[in-house]
Amino acid sequence: MIEKIIIKNTATFDNEGVEIDNLKKINFVYGANGCGKTTISNVIASPESHTDSSIVWSSGDKEDTLVYNKKFREKNFGENIPGVFTLGEATKEQIEELTQKKEKLRELKSQLQQKKDALDKKTQELKDAQEQFNNSCWTNIKIKHESIFKEAFVGSLNSKKSFAQKVIDFFGETSSHNSITYEDLVSRADTLFGKTPSLMQPLQQLTGVEEISELENDVIWTKKIIGKADVAIAPLIERLGISDWVNHGRSLLTPGSEICPFCQKKTIDKHFRENLEAYFDETFTLDSQKLKKVSNSYLELKDDLLKLIHITIEREQMQPTILDLELFDTKKSSLSQLFSHNEDIIKNKLREPSRSLSLHSSKELISWFKDTILQVNQKINSHNAIVNNISKEKKKLIIDIWNYIILENKELISTFVKKKTGFEHAISNMQQGLKNSSQQYSDLDEEIKNKNKNITSTQASVDEINKTLSAYGFTSFSIVPVEEHFYQIKRENGEIANNTLSEGEITFITFLYFMQLVKGGNSPETANSDRVVVIDDPISSLDSTILFVVSSLIKEEIKKIKRGESNILQLILLTHNVYFHKDVSFIDGRTGANKDTWFWILRKNNNKSSIQCYEKENPIQGSYELLWNELRNKDKISIITLQNTMRRIYETYFKVLGKYDDDFILQKFPSMQEKEICRSLLCWVNDGSHCVPDDYSIIPNEEQIGKYLDVFKQVFEVTGHIQHYNMMMCIEDEDN
Repeated sequence: MIEKIIIKNTATFDNEGVEIDNLKKINFVYGANGCGKTTISNVIASPESHTDSSIVWSSGDKEDTLVYNKKFREKNFGENIPGVFTLGEATKEQIEELTQKKEKLRELKSQLQQKKDALDKKTQELKDAQEQFNNSCWTNIKIKHESIFKEAFVGSLNSKKSFAQKVIDFFGETSSHNSITYEDLVSRADTLFGKTPSLMQPLQQLTGVEEISELENDVIWTKKIIGKADVAIAPLIERLGISDWVNHGRSLLTPGSEICPFCQKKTIDKHFRENLEAYFDETFTLDSQKLKKVSNSYLELKDDLLKLIHITIEREQMQPTILDLELFDTKKSSLSQLFSHNEDIIKNKLREPSRSLSLHSSKELISWFKDTILQVNQKINSHNAIVNNISKEKKKLIIDIWNYIILENKELISTFVKKKTGFEHAISNMQQGLKNSSQQYSDLDEEIKNKNKNITSTQASVDEINKTLSAYGFTSFSIVPVEEHFYQIKRENGEIANNTLSEGEITFITFLYFMQLVKGGNSPETANSDRVVVIDDPISSLDSTILFVVSSLIKEEIKKIKRGESNILQLILLTHNVYFHKDVSFIDGRTGANKDTWFWILRKNNNKSSIQCYEKENPIQGSYELLWNELRNKDKISIITLQNTMRRIYETYFKVLGKYDDDFILQKFPSMQEKEICRSLLCWVNDGSHCVPDDYSIIPNEEQIGKYLDVFKQVFEVTGHIQHYNMMMCIEDEDN
């Protein structure tokens, strides 16, 4: 069944919306037109189309739902109407078997729900036990010891659940014997749980320092790189010391040209070129190449060294360090300056290879860096060794603390662990039982669907609808089967009647079709399946006679629902018609019982819908005054409605309020003839109120009705209540 309907942000239901909660088997909702009744039925019919609204089912699973409203009428009134499968020509034995299986299915569903409820209950018990344990751990352990042993609880301080789980985890690992005292733990915690220094990263060792020293001492710097001495021009070049100048000029010579690059005269002949090439021989070339190679290597290595020193300074500036950064940076500046001087010397040597030069030695400065880094790293290693030892001791202390705590709370923890194990075992068994029951339910449901296929037909629905139409005077048209599993509404001449029916006729025939659909289904598999039924204003265009017929059909179904004889699990009826409401909701005035029935009134104020629940008290209950008002206006109501009105007045006043039975009333009439007339009245009003007449030919004429009205008045006279009759009929008291 539907337990709750939540409607928001649609039609006249605003963001706050309404909740129709704690719905029963039978629910009557009264509301004027425009209050939101159709919106409610639309939400139930298609909750997925109303994103802000929702349906809460008592079983947790959505049940089949049938909704009668304007959309249903529009959808199911056309040239071809889908057939309704009902039991039809099924044998008594087949129906009984199907009924038994359906009853068994309901039992299984009930058992399934019971098992779900039991599982939910057991799961909640486990949840409650867990929560209680979580709270106990939080109070008895965490709060009690946090001030001293807080660091041992790191990682679970902000959650009772995670802290309790940590207790359970340690419980499984803790030894049952522990000689450590609380005082010892406190003492160690004071030492180890203070501020702990962090591990430090060692400084990176300098690279290429040996290569730099070797390059600085290379003989290439002091070696005079000049040409061959036994060449004709060698004495002149040596005497003038112009080897570098000549070598530079050689590089400026244009191949094949006789023009000197310096004096711009034709002094460069073949013989001179040969002498130059002979002077700058292979030895000169190899020494020049070595000079460039050594120079490039040195410059690259010194750049790398300075870069590494710079990176070291930057890194140590970003973290705690034992390095003397100021001195380290000063030495770096000195080294950088020395390298700068050497770079100038190298440039000169490359420009004048014939010069004998020497580089400044960086060995002393580099050695200082090496020694400093070595000393600092030794200190860092010692520091890290201390930190690592503290970490190990801390870990051991934390384990010892938890061992102590677990033993201190052993009874609490062990009791919960046993209880939890029991709950989990029970839940596991219940889950398996639920699974088995679910499978049984599915198997039986499938079996019922298969049997429905074999014993259902659409003809029975046709016959039932046409019988009801004929009984109430609708003889100019009928519903007939066409094609396979489809109906059409046709006149006696065979014409389709859809376009010539009145609104009231359309409403009536679609309602009859709906009631058949309630008992059956659009497929053999769904015929007679359990479902929730919603009826929204089925009498908006009906006359009073048909109003009573519709009311009688619904009331009969309500009685079946209450007796457990219907496939309707729940009925929700919405109407704006006060007379229809009071008639359809008046099920048994003699008992006054509204078992499984709740009443609601839907209102709209300032274009905002709201709903009020009256529980079992009918807020529009067959108002006694309204009944007499109908009787006063007897010319405006149908014969059947008149019968019902007289019966309800009679039962309310004499049986419910006066506690009189029929025999007592009959004995008040003096003659046998009068008694028989009264008895006829009682039979007549009950006949028209408690059943749908099969033969309208027995309905009394106006003369007979007049006699019944007179007898009705006489009932009040012979019982001494004529003054009440006169008051209610607005007749002036004859004595006044």
